[in-house]
Amino acid sequence: MFDTATTALLRAVLDEVCESVPHREIGARTHVASKILEAATKGKISPETLRQVGREALSRAPTMWR
Repeated sequence: MFDTATTALLRAVLDEVCESVPHREIGARTHVASKILEAATKGKISPETLRQVGREALSRAPTMWR
């Protein structure tokens, strides 16, 4: 489990990375969230690193909107 500040950071990065993804694109958002969470679990919790992980995940996410 993460502390409150880290959880807020993860949510903020997810929202930032997925700001152009429609909310109905659950698959894409879930994919990005899982990759961000995976990185954080491995200790990679700097905001920039999480953004990079999220952007890379978004570019490979299963989606209909691209």
